[in-house]
Amino acid sequence: MARKPEIHEHVGLTLQDAAKILGEEGHNELPSSKQRGNFQIALDVMREPMFLLLVACGAIYLLVGDMQEAMMLLAFVFFVMGITLYQERKTERALEALRDLSSPRALVIRDGAQQRIAGRDVVRGDIIVLAEGDRVPADALVLDCTSLSTDESLLTGESIAVRKVPGDATSPVVQPGGDDLPFVFSGTLVVRGQGIARVIATGQQSAIGKIGKALQAVTSEETLLQRETGRLVKILATAVFVLCALLILVYGITRGAWLDGVLAGLTLAMAVMPNELPVVLTIFLALGAWRLSRTQVLARSAPVVETLGSATVLCVDKTGTLTLNRMSVSALNTDGTLYKIGDFRNDPPPDTFHDLVEFSILASQRDPYDPMERAIKDFGEEYLAHTEHLHGDWRLEKEYPLSPELLAMSHVWRAPEGNEYVIAAKGAPEAVADLCHFSDSQHREMMTAVTRMADDGLRVLGVARSYFREVGLPGEQHDFTFEFLGLVGLADPVRPTVAAALQDCYRAGIRMVMITGDYPGTARSIARQIGLVQPDEVITGPELENMSEVDLQERIRTVNIFARVVPEQKLRLVKALKSNGEVVAMTGDGVNDAPALKSAHIGIAMGGRGTDVAREASDLVLLDDDFASIVRAVKMGRRIFDNLKKAMAYLLAIHIPIAGMSLIPVLFKWPLLFMPIHIAFLHLIIDPACSIVYEVEPAEMDAMNRPPRDPKEPLFSKRVLLLSTLQGVSVLVVLLIVFGVSLVRGHGELEARTLAFTTLIIANLGLMMTNRSWSNTIGRILGAPNSALWWVTGGAVIFLGMALNIPIFREVFRFSVIHPLDVVICVSAGISSIVWFELFKMFSRKKEKNSP
Repeated sequence: MARKPEIHEHVGLTLQDAAKILGEEGHNELPSSKQRGNFQIALDVMREPMFLLLVACGAIYLLVGDMQEAMMLLAFVFFVMGITLYQERKTERALEALRDLSSPRALVIRDGAQQRIAGRDVVRGDIIVLAEGDRVPADALVLDCTSLSTDESLLTGESIAVRKVPGDATSPVVQPGGDDLPFVFSGTLVVRGQGIARVIATGQQSAIGKIGKALQAVTSEETLLQRETGRLVKILATAVFVLCALLILVYGITRGAWLDGVLAGLTLAMAVMPNELPVVLTIFLALGAWRLSRTQVLARSAPVVETLGSATVLCVDKTGTLTLNRMSVSALNTDGTLYKIGDFRNDPPPDTFHDLVEFSILASQRDPYDPMERAIKDFGEEYLAHTEHLHGDWRLEKEYPLSPELLAMSHVWRAPEGNEYVIAAKGAPEAVADLCHFSDSQHREMMTAVTRMADDGLRVLGVARSYFREVGLPGEQHDFTFEFLGLVGLADPVRPTVAAALQDCYRAGIRMVMITGDYPGTARSIARQIGLVQPDEVITGPELENMSEVDLQERIRTVNIFARVVPEQKLRLVKALKSNGEVVAMTGDGVNDAPALKSAHIGIAMGGRGTDVAREASDLVLLDDDFASIVRAVKMGRRIFDNLKKAMAYLLAIHIPIAGMSLIPVLFKWPLLFMPIHIAFLHLIIDPACSIVYEVEPAEMDAMNRPPRDPKEPLFSKRVLLLSTLQGVSVLVVLLIVFGVSLVRGHGELEARTLAFTTLIIANLGLMMTNRSWSNTIGRILGAPNSALWWVTGGAVIFLGMALNIPIFREVFRFSVIHPLDVVICVSAGISSIVWFELFKMFSRKKEKNSP
């Protein structure tokens, strides 16, 4: 007869002892690549093209004896390095937080109580509780187990699971591999049974640590976005090299000033060099994953961040995801009488149900962990309070557990003064009916009641009792003569957030498919409560088994409920949806869910009740097991992609006028507008704008009111390229007019530069604001929270004011004194460069409203 390991016999370490050992021996983790320090980040910054270009320009100014210009550039070098260090450290901290969250968890006994902790906090001497699907957190001696087997292929290369047996303190430590050993090893998987074990080695002292099988730190995977931006950077870098060479030649030949030509060429390189693109992509993906974790969703890989926004189908398990996974007794049925329980404290069920509730408690564990047993106990202790139907002094003599052959369990009790055994049985109604030897008519009558209760969304259990006076208990439950007492209906309440979240899904063009092992009636009831479309169409597991792939692909287009489904059938459902062109997100929590999670475009494991196997096969881990968190994650995914697209569009737009004004004055033999210090100043606005301002930008108001994006949609689509280019060209035209008119009217080089550069700063801020949304005008989004926007804007205005009004800065930037009228002209010109895009957004919005 199978039994559970005796958990209550083990007290485990005290919290104080565990903390002391942790301090002495360190965390239970294996060597990984170290976090980059400030010095390493600074070295990486020095290799950046922008940094090298600034240094090169500074060196040239030193050569020509312009110490003031060289020192100013050097100051900008350190300022740029400081900004980059801040951004990089922020990204590193986000990645570190993700690594901490993704640490495997362990169930330990401390101070006599079970608690789940991060695997890295397990210490030598801890008592760990192992169950099927768990990853063993440390090397440990098995103290007690039931049918325990582990997969040690990580250590031995042998894929066949090995059996484990209990041992004691005298058991010699052995190497992994082979059956009937009393040790489990860190990193191996429990594939069968359950057990209790005492940790004997952690971290580098474990078997996996000794043989160097260390898991390395999170490694970045090149995504479609990274490949796309990588190609763009290479193309632009080539173009920059060619343009710089041409500019140096033209400048040197036409003006005879080769050193100035080299400076002009380097300035153009600084203006056009797209060094922000890969930085922005890295920051957005890393911080996006970190932001997801704050919505109770852990992203285990960067690519899923960009995939989330394109999900078209969410395949969701009912229990614990749509429901609270907290059962409560909702109905009782005995002798054909059905009683639905509301607030039983005010309106308790009739006394005729006393025996049914009494024996449902006796058929459960005295201190239950099972949600249904806990619900029965909580209900019974209140309902039967102050009656003779509660038996805290009875002694459990024997337990007949559930088995694949008979889905019912029995507890044998004896009263202190009694001379007979009292047997309480509960389980699947069909199994209890079998124990009671029902006739066909009795069975039909019971199943009618079961169906009626299941149609109300209840989990139904049958309850029976028996008395036994003979010496020696029988070996089978069937050897008792049972009397059927009735049915207990339990409900797992729907999470209050699900209905609203599901409507968000539908507005976003995302379909939800419910997959459950429950009865069709239960699934339909839940579907109606949450507002699932077409709640009456259901495909059951047996029906699914007999379907061809072609039939399933056709039926799955419209059917949204799959009931009585076994985990192995989830993979078929995922494949059928993928064959229909859907982008599938699938939830799962068990060992058998892993293939479906791996096959889905987005595998979502349950963090609260999921196994380590499921978590490792997934892309996302749902830390609170709540469906609403999935919907929030989808919204976050759309926000991340939208903001990334805005940042890239802004970068493309702002580089066009900078590059144009670096090249065109040379062709027209005008004075140069930009020197390296001006480009460095512009990057003090551009860098934080693209990597901070847009990253914290709230989601668009219509983010969840539009269909999922095509996963093949490029970041730089034709529309994005066209509109961004037009934005950049419009700013360039305005700058050319301001600069050219100023020169034609006889203003000097310094005054023309002052007007054009001030206009560019205003236009730059305008581009930053107008690209916050491509559907709403600046006026509509001005109140949207974005503190970074105002910090960058305020900083730019203050720096510009200092450069224009403080004589030493004005001399360094080669500016003239600016008059109030000049300021009005510059602000008006800068604003006018983006007005057309604001009008375009208004026209597009009005057109969408008027379209059928």
